[in-house]
Amino acid sequence: MFERILAPRRVAHAHCDLPCGVYDPAQARIEAESVKACQEKYQGSDDPVFRERAVGIKEERADLVKHHLWVLWTDYFKPEHVEKYPQLHELFWNATKEAGNSKKSVDPAQGQKLLDAVDEIAKVFWETKS
Repeated sequence: MFERILAPRRVAHAHCDLPCGVYDPAQARIEAESVKACQEKYQGSDDPVFRERAVGIKEERADLVKHHLWVLWTDYFKPEHVEKYPQLHELFWNATKEAGNSKKSVDPAQGQKLLDAVDEIAKVFWETKS
């Protein structure tokens, strides 16, 4: 009896958590740009306090890249996308690894690798939107 009372009256099916249009790899890219900018600022300064602040901000931004990528991976991309783009697992693996590597590096070339990895995911994302 309780099962019947508690059972949903209607079942809704949706592609994502909210109506499409709320997901965008631009958020991850903005944070990746910040990572690279912090690495460049670090390289351009000899002030130890400034450099310490740049490293802290860079590490926070690298974590945000991971967060935004994780949201895309878990909430936007679906099994049909993986079927059509089997490289998605590797793209996300590489991008999140580059974000982790960015936390350990003050080299802007490493930040560029992160940007490139995010751009590869963005390319697939926009192909799925068309």
